[in-house]
Amino acid sequence: MEDEEDPQCGKPDFVLLDQVTMEDFMENLKLRVKDVLLKSTCVLEAFGNARTNRNHNSSRFGKYMDINFDFKGDPVGGHIHSYLLEKSRVLKQHVGERNFHAFYQVLRGCEDSELRELHLQRNPALYNFTRQGAGLSASDSEERSHHQAVVEAMQVIGFSAEEVGSVHRILAAILHLGNIEFVETEEGHLSVAEDRLVDHVAELTATPRELVLRCLLARTVASGGREVIQKGHTAAEASYARDACAKAVYQRLFEWVVNRINSVMEARGRDPRRDGKDTVIGVLDIYGFEVFPVNSFEQFCINYCNEKLQQLFIQLILKQEQEEYEREGIAWQSVEYFNNATIVDLVERPHRGILAVLDEACSTAGTITDRIFLQTLDTHHRHHPHYTSRQLCPTDKTMEFGRDFRIKHYAGDVTYSAQGFIDKNRDALFQDFKRLLYSSMDPTLRAMWPDGQQDITEVTKRPLTAGTLFKNSMVALVGNLASKEPFYVRCIKPNEDKVAARLDEGHCRHQVAYLGLLENVRVRRAGFASRQPYPRFLLRYKMTCEYTWPNHLLGSDRAAVSALLEQHGLQGDVAFGHSKLFIRSPRTLVTLEQSRARLIPIIVLLLQKAWRGTLARWRCRRLRAVYTIMRWYRRHKVRAHLAELHRQFQAARQPPLYGRDLVWPLPPAVLQPFQDTCHALFCRWRAQQLVKNIPPSDMAQIKAKVAAMGALQELRKDWGCQRAWSQDYLSSATDNPNASSMFAQRLKTLRDKDGFRVVLFSSHVRKVNRFNKRRDRALLLTDQHLYKLEPSRQYRVMRAVPLDAVTGLSVTSGRDQLVVLHARGQDDLVVCLHRSRPPLDNRVGELVGVLAAHCQGQGRALEVRVSDCIPLNQRGARRLVSVEPRPEQPEPDFRCSRGAFTLLWPSG
Repeated sequence: MEDEEDPQCGKPDFVLLDQVTMEDFMENLKLRVKDVLLKSTCVLEAFGNARTNRNHNSSRFGKYMDINFDFKGDPVGGHIHSYLLEKSRVLKQHVGERNFHAFYQVLRGCEDSELRELHLQRNPALYNFTRQGAGLSASDSEERSHHQAVVEAMQVIGFSAEEVGSVHRILAAILHLGNIEFVETEEGHLSVAEDRLVDHVAELTATPRELVLRCLLARTVASGGREVIQKGHTAAEASYARDACAKAVYQRLFEWVVNRINSVMEARGRDPRRDGKDTVIGVLDIYGFEVFPVNSFEQFCINYCNEKLQQLFIQLILKQEQEEYEREGIAWQSVEYFNNATIVDLVERPHRGILAVLDEACSTAGTITDRIFLQTLDTHHRHHPHYTSRQLCPTDKTMEFGRDFRIKHYAGDVTYSAQGFIDKNRDALFQDFKRLLYSSMDPTLRAMWPDGQQDITEVTKRPLTAGTLFKNSMVALVGNLASKEPFYVRCIKPNEDKVAARLDEGHCRHQVAYLGLLENVRVRRAGFASRQPYPRFLLRYKMTCEYTWPNHLLGSDRAAVSALLEQHGLQGDVAFGHSKLFIRSPRTLVTLEQSRARLIPIIVLLLQKAWRGTLARWRCRRLRAVYTIMRWYRRHKVRAHLAELHRQFQAARQPPLYGRDLVWPLPPAVLQPFQDTCHALFCRWRAQQLVKNIPPSDMAQIKAKVAAMGALQELRKDWGCQRAWSQDYLSSATDNPNASSMFAQRLKTLRDKDGFRVVLFSSHVRKVNRFNKRRDRALLLTDQHLYKLEPSRQYRVMRAVPLDAVTGLSVTSGRDQLVVLHARGQDDLVVCLHRSRPPLDNRVGELVGVLAAHCQGQGRALEVRVSDCIPLNQRGARRLVSVEPRPEQPEPDFRCSRGAFTLLWPSG
């Protein structure tokens, strides 16, 4: 449990992880750890983790890591301490479990060429040490990827290629060593069943084959003098020596890997005065409480470690509680809790503790069996409340006579089998193997056995037993942890089947018990269950009191908290410290939380309303600013554009162009309609200036050309706008030299008869009628009638059509002079203007213009159609008129066919 107070200044921290991998911890905390710190987890898991019945990646060793951070929070180094590697797993595993991951990764992950060099095959079932877990192996691809990850991690950490190769050779040697079997010959000598396995071990360890064989079959004993005696093994003794060697080699390999990682991670050459103060975080990732169907020496040590840590944690919590009470001025009350010091004393008490009795059994001369060791325990602890055995409790049939004893741990009862306790505690390895491996030509393997350099006759002190070494390491670990500020991370597994979405309540309760959480909570709740600093308490609950919401006006936060609690009637369940409020029962917190929960929605609505209003005001101010900027910018653009227009059109009044070649500047989008209007006004003004200089006699011609342009612009390529229009060509001696006087007489007669005022147009034409007859005729257009005249008979009137009846005319888009006049109630008149001077003069535009201008003057519209295939109507019959250019045609003429007329036009 994390204390509410900040850690004391200068006091290191440590984090306890139970069944949580270091990699998960670092990911969750998002530590900026160097690659070495991260990759070390992968390597240590390969050599120290294994698949068990409860976890596919269970740590089979304890680990404490110190991580050094500089003043910026960046990791600058670290150091790893390992505890009690379960090396007996190398020899044998429980049903459903595997050996260490490293063996399977080498078998499944190495390349075929490397396996041949190691004399290995991929099937783990071929080797005694991995046969048990062969059927539980992951797929080849997974093991190969894991192996590749481990090799890459070792390279990142700094392992050389030669060191990685040495590690693989040592693992292969252990596998071959496990397959060596011993047989007795007829002469009573001991030999190896398969000599090739000895060759493989000698080659992989870089040692002489003869020495390997000698160490397996016999041992060297030094007598009191300097004499050396060679003593042969029995088959059982040789098997024991082989297994001890395998365990020791793997343990030394694991320790070498840890030391190699430490040599890379160690922070060197740091001076706090120069580099700033370091902060150390210690992470303890150690085995949890273990209870198996058969519990041996390893489980005894693991559970002793948990008892030791539980004792420390309870003491730390009590110490924290007492220090906090004294710091806040609260009277300390004695707390009732289960003190497991009696269990720790049962294990580590000098002379009478289980470890002391076990060491005495290991050091006593003569044959001391596990059964005698158990009898000694029964003698010393027959009255201990936490110890029992079948000898002391004959009615308990769950234990066997002479084998089992039971310890009542804080987490529950555990029955241990005393078989193998003495051998595992003695952890004996004959000196011959140490000298053999020290003489190896492999520098990596040689460095793992520095104690092998002792001479065979050198007298040394008895080495410490495994139990004593573990106890000493636990004492050092506890002393280290006691000097730090603890933070706890606990992991609860929901079920034993390793499946998702399934919660086994009984299993979870059991874990809560053996993790010691109940004791921790019981100690914290024995006094005041909850405590909060006054500012934090006010920040959460001030809305429940009218005197503290939104901000209090009292003298201090403590006074405000007191007023809040009095309003709720809860002042009897709390105590006031110097800086914190201590709350005794959870009922007080529940009451406050319920009051707060009722008010939170109202406060949220208030905040939402205020925030929405704020956002709306911000948006309104921004819009106003935007519109103001836009308005002033438009003014600027308008003024700039108008100034530019004024500058450009300073010379527009100068004749004769009146600003024709002036370029209008590009206006802003907002002024585009204004400029369009100005452009139209300018065009009108310029036209007015130009028209003022035109003589009145030319105005009729100008209006006709304007009308023709409106009707034919972009529809007919050439309509004669570039020349002067005479209109009355039949009265012209130039155009009609032989009959102009005759036409003038006829014109005078018609004026007297019909009373027209002006001749709009007159010309010779070639016409065709509905009877397909083609004749030369004359066309006269006055302000009242349209006349068809016969030139050969003194321009006799053949047809007169009131001009009001003429509704439109049709022309083509080419240079031909075809005209079709449409009249209401009359047949359409089809003519071609000809016999002009100059020949084939373009007068169609003139006819269209004068007629259109006259109609505009009368206020009626004239329909002008431009088409290369003109439809016409003659006495109800519909026909088409088209033009066919002919270079060889001397004069324009019509060709008649069924239902159509074709004007043959001289194209040359």
